[in-house]
Amino acid sequence: MIAILACLSAALAIGAGAFGAHGVADPKAAEWLRTGGLYQLIHAVAALAITGVTRGAAALLLAGAAIFAISLYVMALGGPKWLGAITPIGGTLMIAGWLWAAWTFAQR
Repeated sequence: MIAILACLSAALAIGAGAFGAHGVADPKAAEWLRTGGLYQLIHAVAALAITGVTRGAAALLLAGAAIFAISLYVMALGGPKWLGAITPIGGTLMIAGWLWAAWTFAQR
């Protein structure tokens, strides 16, 4: 299931990045879409890479990337700017996922 979610996450990231590059005129919205897409794509690939070793860390990477990126996507599409306060929660989960992965690999 983690691998399927990672693949869907990567697809969404590419779509968001493409929309940011070609579908919005507001430079701030384009930046949010680009940043969200980049982080989401990197973490989708990372989750795929480590899912066979540490599913928990992979899940944290995907959850964090989803919260981080989707909050930016919604703001870029005109959603409330207070969602920017939620974005760091996603970043914190991504950091936790990387630390969990590091700890898992250190135990090997």
